[in-house]
Amino acid sequence: MQFKEFNYVWFDDEIIELANAKVPLMTHALHYGTSVIEGIRAYATKDNLYIFRAADHMKRLHKSAMVYSITIKNSVNELVDATVETIKKNQIKNSCYIRPITFVGFHGIDLAVTENSPSHTAVLLFTFDQYLNPKGIRVCISTWRRINDLSTPPLAKAGGNYLNSVLATQECKRNGYDEAIMLDSYGMVSEAPGENIFMVRDGKIYTPPISSSVLEGITRDTVITIAKDLDYELIERAIPRTELYISDEIFLTGTAAEVAPVISVDGHQISDGVEGPISKSIRDTYSKAVRADIKEYMHWLIPVW
Repeated sequence: MQFKEFNYVWFDDEIIELANAKVPLMTHALHYGTSVIEGIRAYATKDNLYIFRAADHMKRLHKSAMVYSITIKNSVNELVDATVETIKKNQIKNSCYIRPITFVGFHGIDLAVTENSPSHTAVLLFTFDQYLNPKGIRVCISTWRRINDLSTPPLAKAGGNYLNSVLATQECKRNGYDEAIMLDSYGMVSEAPGENIFMVRDGKIYTPPISSSVLEGITRDTVITIAKDLDYELIERAIPRTELYISDEIFLTGTAAEVAPVISVDGHQISDGVEGPISKSIRDTYSKAVRADIKEYMHWLIPVW
């Protein structure tokens, strides 16, 4: 996977050189995971570069920070503007990935983080190609259960949450799979380490509800909207593990993964072992929407140039 950082970042209200964006070793987030993050894509077209659903991502950043009483000093609009200006400073015309992060700084080693604890916000940019194979991936059910609201809030996109995802990803890679699927504390399908999951049966699309310990994904919400606009029936309900084995289609969604078809689960081939027609129609529509090819979805896009 190609990865290349750009020379300038936005850090606490200033655009500075990446080499000068440093934090001390006693940064609280480094020790305890007290950070909240977002992942946003910007897509290049023949005439511009468009940031996809930037405001929605920054709103979620604020909500995640609120859960942990971490202060973000900048408004949603200020963060969106900072993103645009940082892209311009780096003279980026090609597609890129955007990583906003807010973290607790020099607080000490106690755990009593409050709204008054020192916090910092940065916006970083880097190149980022295809995360998962668009032709189809093989997944396994992880033995690691997804975090739940009784312990660590899944609705907050916190840096520390991803230790759970790291364990599941390590396990699936060791066993020769492309990605993992985690179950919730009740044994029902939750989500992948970094993606939401959708299943197709008999022409209907199903996805786990928020109560199954899933993150309210921006791409998840986008796909739900697209599916309904394409006149598919979409149902949010609990999904047992075995139902994945006998499904007609499965696909994952996320900013990094976009829309990625699943062709097998635990070695069980899904249907014909290739991307299904419903998955393909949604993936094609999503690809056009993020690249300004569908006027009905232009409100999701912010032009940079």
